[in-house]
Amino acid sequence: MSNTSANTSATAIETVTRPRRVEGLVAGQPTSDGAGVKLTRVLTQPLQRRLDPFLMLDAFGSDQPDDYIAGFPDHPHRGFETVTYMIAGRMLHRDSAGHEGLLENGGVQWMTAGRGVIHSEIPQQEDGVMEGFQLWLNLPARDKMSAPWYRDFKHAELPRFTTPVGVAVTVIAGASHGVSGAVTREATAPLYLDLHLPAGARFEQTLPAGHNAFVYVYRGEVAIQGQAVPVQRMAVLANETDADGVVIEASAEAQVLLIAGQPLNEPIAQYGPFVMNTQQEIQQALHDFRNGQLA
Repeated sequence: MSNTSANTSATAIETVTRPRRVEGLVAGQPTSDGAGVKLTRVLTQPLQRRLDPFLMLDAFGSDQPDDYIAGFPDHPHRGFETVTYMIAGRMLHRDSAGHEGLLENGGVQWMTAGRGVIHSEIPQQEDGVMEGFQLWLNLPARDKMSAPWYRDFKHAELPRFTTPVGVAVTVIAGASHGVSGAVTREATAPLYLDLHLPAGARFEQTLPAGHNAFVYVYRGEVAIQGQAVPVQRMAVLANETDADGVVIEASAEAQVLLIAGQPLNEPIAQYGPFVMNTQQEIQQALHDFRNGQLA
């Protein structure tokens, strides 16, 4: 399920011969969540079917404590997984399954809500920059009522490698260039890479043709098949039966997330922090939460 060796040497060079093109660019929507934390919702509910199995991507980043200091007090989840990647800052996680962990610079928190968990995420700093991402990954119907699971990965535990042209790659999930990531999942086969590209660099990643994929640029600008993807934009990659991957090029230094996964092709029923397959299951989740039976 996990591999925590870091600074690994790439054992395979991936070559893409038929790259995917950009189907469209998406600008995130400014919003707030928790106790008023300001963030940008990059992957919104209308994109859930298109980017199945991914349900949401939030980007948060501010050096103004009022934007983040109140954090995310106790709130429930059921039916999916959350992946929180902290670029800067410190966040304390506690949940009803008895898990506790401090998420720090460069670390990842992976939580499977399964049948239900109530947790809090509270900043452990009074000033400075807090920046990161939270991705919601759907669970297949058969796993939605599984036992909750939680794992913290420190920055030093995350598998990383550098390509011959100097692209620094952190493999949060899946596998890239022969390096296995921190987490693997059979049903959704998620790939989650953080790429730091120096000026003039090019990165190739093979992808199964049937997997949905996107790139989010959080520093600089990149080009994909001649399409410029500016900072704070998500590029949805086209699904084409003959495409075998993606090629990302940076004329100047850039940092991006590359995320892909195998669609579940199952019904999605969502009500706030509950994601199930039917409205009846949503009603059951609400009932269980109100009666203290969620977690």
